[in-house]
Amino acid sequence: MKEITSTITSKGRVTIPAEVRKRLRLGPHATVSFVLEDDGTVRLVAPRYSTVASLAGAAGKLEKPLSWREMREIAREDA
Repeated sequence: MKEITSTITSKGRVTIPAEVRKRLRLGPHATVSFVLEDDGTVRLVAPRYSTVASLAGAAGKLEKPLSWREMREIAREDA
């Protein structure tokens, strides 16, 4: 285990140290989450999909495009 310290500014801002950013694969404008555990600990995590746009391509590709009618039928079957 390694402890890295950072200082909080008067406006409540904290710089995430470079080593932590590398470990979490955080780039500019990345989103982080603070997870408050029941035992009092706090974890800093990088959400896998932080925005709807980040989901693009996550489900893979279709072999062939579906028509609107086909998509609607599939949605009705799943409902």
